[in-house]
Parts: sequence; C-alpha cells; structure tokens
Amino acid sequence: LGSLPRRMTQPRFIFNALADGRRFSFSPGPFVEGLGQFVMKTRRTLKGHGNKVLCMDWCKDKRRIVSSSQDGKVIVWDAFTTNKEHAVTMPCTWVMACAYAPSGCAVACGGLDNKCSVYPLSLDKNENLAAKKKSVAMHTNYLSACSFTNSDMQILTSSGDGTCALWDVESGQLLQSFHGHAADVLCLDLAPSETGNTFVSGGCDKKANVWDMRSGQCIQSFETHESDINSVRYYPSGDAFASGSDDATCRLYDLRADREVAIYSKESIIFGVSSVDFSLSGRLLFGGYNDYTINVWDVLKGTRVSILFGHENRVSTLRVSPDGTAFCTGSWDHTLRETCWNKDVFVCIQLMTFQHMIEQMNMLIKEL
Repeated sequence: LGSLPRRMTQPRFIFNALADGRRFSFSPGPFVEGLGQFVMKTRRTLKGHGNKVLCMDWCKDKRRIVSSSQDGKVIVWDAFTTNKEHAVTMPCTWVMACAYAPSGCAVACGGLDNKCSVYPLSLDKNENLAAKKKSVAMHTNYLSACSFTNSDMQILTSSGDGTCALWDVESGQLLQSFHGHAADVLCLDLAPSETGNTFVSGGCDKKANVWDMRSGQCIQSFETHESDINSVRYYPSGDAFASGSDDATCRLYDLRADREVAIYSKESIIFGVSSVDFSLSGRLLFGGYNDYTINVWDVLKGTRVSILFGHENRVSTLRVSPDGTAFCTGSWDHTLRETCWNKDVFVCIQLMTFQHMIEQMNMLIKEL
C-alpha cells in the first residue's frame, strides 16, 4: 500500500485494474459522462496556395503556421491576421512535408526532391530565404514527413524508401537510420516528453512501429489496420498513440499494454483518414477525412461528438495548436482553415476529463 500513490499516478495501472485483463471497451459506463454534441466554427481561412495543401505545422508561439503544397511553395503565415510572412518556392512540386523548429527560427520541408531542406527565418520579410537554404537529409525516394526533435539541431525524416532517419541539422550528417517497414513510410511523430527518445511511424505496410532513437531498433510494432497508415499522433501523456488509415478508421494503441485498445469508426464512414491529432487534454481525437470532413471523437466513449464541414476537397493535414484552443486543417481545395471552440466548451472538456480520472481512482481505492 505504501507504493499505491505512486502507482496510481500511472494511467496504465488504473487501466489494468479497471479493465481486469479484458479488452478495454469504450462503451458508456457509470464513471464517464458523455460530452454530447457541440459546435465548432471556422474562424479564419488562409488562402494563397495555388494547388493542394499537403502539410502544415504550428510554431510554438501559437501564432504562426507553416504550410506546404503541390504547387511547390512553402508559406509561413500569421494565423491571427492571415497574412503571409514568408514564402519559398521549392525546386520541386509535391512538397509533402514541413515542420517548424522548436525555437521558431527555422522551418524544414521536402517532398519529391528526396531531400529535407532547412530555411532560417528572420524578421525581414523581404529576405531571400532560398539563399540561406541548408540541405540536411537525402533519401533515395520522396520525403513523406519531417519533425525536429526537442532542439533545432536534429531532425527526423521518413521516406518512400521505407526508412526513417535522424540527421544533424548543422552538418547534414546521418546520426541514425531506422529500418523495419516493408513499404513506404508515410508519417511519424515524436514522443511528447522533452527527454523522450522514441517516435512512432506508420506506412503502406499497414504497420505502426515504435522506435528507440538511440539504438535505431524497433521496440514495438502494431499491425491491425487493413490499409495504409497515413497519420500517427502520440497521446499527450506519451503512453499511447492514435493512427488514421485508408481503411476509414482511427485506432488507439496503448504502449504499456502493447495492444490496440479502441477503434473509432462508423458504418457510414467509408473514406480514408488522412490526419489525426488529440486535444490538449486527450479527451478528443480529431480526424481529417478524404470525404472533405473533420470528425471529432470522444476518446473515452468512442463516440463521434461532432462532424465539421467547410472544405471543398479532401482534408490532407490537421494539427491542434500548442495552447489547445484551436486546430488548423489543410485541404486539396488549396486552403487552410483555423477552427476554434468557445472557452466554455474548452474548459468543460478539461474538467470532465479530470473528473473521470478522479472517479476511476476512487473506485480503485474502494476495491483495494
């Protein structure tokens, strides 16, 4: 009993005690209050790309966004004013990956050129960024995703050549390569902890692999999807991750239980999932779909709490803002849309998620 307080801080311990060894079910129960239906509205639309928007990322200042497109352009936006702050024309079309550096002082991007290029940013909006371009990574096939680690000095990439790689930004040196996928790697996400040394990747082999960045080894692998995995995203605590696939489902995997614990789907949903992300509390899962919609799922209940319309073509990318008050989507309709929910709904979700954890702990104490 002396170790009980410490163990109760671990979500995996609570999960095991309540699930009692059975497959975790998100069916309605007496301990979880449903969110009900709520409405979110598009507040701003960012227009400027001349073709399909393929990727976007938030700056940690919660104000700036970088996006990339099939037109070969990479644009840095002010999300508050919708103004363009910087624009770079890449030497290739289909710029499939882009990422903001943690400091906000650089962006990385790449695509069909098989490279990952880093562009330093400055306050001078008229500066020629292309002249400062630094080629960091070189794959043997297209670059599908990139993400800075917890500093500006290292970057992770994934590629159609079936590998992921860790690079030194300054020297361009390959620090570690990751082999284990049997087909194109389409997506990756770094563990949220500042000291985390793992990341997850997904690809056309229907697998989601978890990697140790230090050893280069695959430490966990999950294969329950029936088609390509287009997107992976860690749960805010880092103990789980979600995936979105062409099989029209989102799935949740618990890393400590080493298994799939939930499927988010409906019979009426027949189009693939292109991108997923969690709300800041982890209670909501957002999914961008190829039928032009965004579905919002209650992670605990497994039910859809909202469906958002507005885009005129498939939703290709989706990211929640660092402060959790909004999310941005990019689409093949050439636009990005910033969607917000009012403060009351945001606070309600936070409180209900916290209350759910308290109720679980109380029930566990009674059983002990």
